[in-house]
Amino acid sequence: MDEHGETRKIQFTGKSSYIVSLPKQWINELGLKQGDQVRMIRKGSSTLELYPPKFESRVQKKEDATLEIIEDEQSDSIVRKLISLYFLGFKTINLKSKTGRLNPLQRNTVKEAVKRMLMGSEIISDSSNGITIQVLVNLLELSVNGAFKRMIHLAKSMSNDALLAVKENNLELAQEVINTDDEVDRFGFYIIRQLKIAIQNEHFLKEMGFKNARDCLGYRLVVKNIERTGDHAAFIAKDLLEFKKSIKKEILDKLQEMNNFSLNMLDESCLALFKENYHDAEQTIKKIEEISKYERKIRDASKSLTDHEEIYRVRRLTENIKRISEYASDIAEIVLNMNIEKTLKKME
Repeated sequence: MDEHGETRKIQFTGKSSYIVSLPKQWINELGLKQGDQVRMIRKGSSTLELYPPKFESRVQKKEDATLEIIEDEQSDSIVRKLISLYFLGFKTINLKSKTGRLNPLQRNTVKEAVKRMLMGSEIISDSSNGITIQVLVNLLELSVNGAFKRMIHLAKSMSNDALLAVKENNLELAQEVINTDDEVDRFGFYIIRQLKIAIQNEHFLKEMGFKNARDCLGYRLVVKNIERTGDHAAFIAKDLLEFKKSIKKEILDKLQEMNNFSLNMLDESCLALFKENYHDAEQTIKKIEEISKYERKIRDASKSLTDHEEIYRVRRLTENIKRISEYASDIAEIVLNMNIEKTLKKME
């Protein structure tokens, strides 16, 4: 039986039983024999999965998790554990104090994390004794591609707004850029959670549009690169909050050109990902080499600067923008790895 499956007829036997024969190859590969039992699990309204006894423990997936918090546990530790449980696909997460009560800071930490980071999650119980979080989102309500496109849009908007904030010396806009970074991470966490679920369940893997589990790994790496794109936009915004003044217009214009180029390359690499196009990804990698041209323009425009503080800021901003183009190149490389087999088939 191949990965695309095969059709078998339902037969009626006895007074009330329906039977379907199992593929002989599957039986032999698993070392099963007449009289052995298999476990059937219903997945959704139209899918049944079969598991031999020795594999049964692999599918005994707990839907609830309970996390005990020690009395002096720090906020960052709690958040890390909470995100890890979210990634693992638990539908209900219970947080309880090991000593009886969560302190106010611990409770606020959990509430903020749910609000800012865990998409599709709601607090359904909240008291000093503990907090219960339920993940309500249906994995088909927001596709991985849909979430991913929203994530890219936010990261690009952050990058453009960060430079606009520097141009206008707009501290409020700079702070908005920094706040949006949480939203980018939120979409990233959601995608990672869905990918982990897909890897564990072949039915969901196909429902999400992935050919195999290896593609999930590719998407996981792409998500990391988009998260880092948002991070570097936030670094540009933090630069303005630190120095509270703009940069010479001539240089800022050159930085904007470089930023536009980097974001275009990000668009092209992600489009190649969605199209599963090896050739487009390869062409994008070659184009990204042109980033050095924009660096030279900025260096030439900076020769007239005498203020050491401004020279330092220009170098730092240039590096942050350049990193975006590098992430675009990394994504294109991932697309090559995911689609290399297509080129082999064409060559045969």
